[in-house]
Amino acid sequence: MTLAIMSALLDEQRGLLEQLGNPQRVKRAGRTFWCGQWCGHEVVLVLTKVGKVAAATTTTTLIEAFGVDRVVFTGVAGGVGAGVKVGDVVVADAFIQHDMDSSPLFARYEIPLYGCATMACDVTLTALLLEASRNGLAGVGSHFHRETPLSPPNVHSGLIASGDKFLASAQEVTQVLDGLRSAGHDALAVEMEGAAVAQVCRDYGVPFAAVRTISDRADDAAHMDFSGFVTQVASPYALAIVSQFVKTLS
Repeated sequence: MTLAIMSALLDEQRGLLEQLGNPQRVKRAGRTFWCGQWCGHEVVLVLTKVGKVAAATTTTTLIEAFGVDRVVFTGVAGGVGAGVKVGDVVVADAFIQHDMDSSPLFARYEIPLYGCATMACDVTLTALLLEASRNGLAGVGSHFHRETPLSPPNVHSGLIASGDKFLASAQEVTQVLDGLRSAGHDALAVEMEGAAVAQVCRDYGVPFAAVRTISDRADDAAHMDFSGFVTQVASPYALAIVSQFVKTLS
C-alpha cells in the first residue's frame, strides 16, 4: 500500500522529505512528487498549493498516477472553536465547505448531488492519526518553539471548515461561524484545502485523514509572523506526529 502525505506549503512539510529512503522526484501536473520509503511503507510527499481546486487536482493525480491507497494531510489552520488556542492541534473527523451555497436549488452548505454537507474522514485512519498526535506531542517543550513560548498543546478532534478565502478578521469569522451554526455545524478550525481532498477521496473510496496545527485565531492578528510560526512550531509538530503515525500503520 502507498501512503500520500500532503501539505499546502513547503514550510508545513519541511523535515518530512529527509525521512524518505531512496527518494525519487517525479514532476506531474505542475507539482513535484517525492516517492520513497518510510518505516517500511511506500510514501509519496507532495505540496498541494493553496485552495480547494489546487488540492483537488493534487489528490486526483496522487490517486490516478501514483496509485495511493491512503491520504493524510498536515498543515496549519485558524482556530475558531471554543478552547482551541494557538499551538493546539486539531484532527479532523469531517470537513465542510463554508463557502458552498447552491441555494435555493440545494440547502446551504449541501454539496450538490451528494445529498450531504459534510465529508467524513476515514474512522480507522483518523483514530491512528489522533493517537499519533497525542503520543507525538506528549511532553513537547520549548525546544520546539524557543522564540514563541506556548503552553503544551491540546489535541482536539472535530469538524474543520474549508473555503477559498483566508479569514483574517473577527467579523469574517463571526459571519462564517454564525452561518455554519445556524445549519447545525460547529467547526473547530478553518483552512483552505481539506474539504476538497475529502471529497475527491470519497469519490475514489480512498481513506483520508487530516491534522492541523492552529497558527492563529483567524482574526485580525492572523497574518502576524505566520512563516515564523510554521517554521518554529507547525513544522516540528508535523514531523513528530507523522513520524508516530507511520510507525502505527500496518
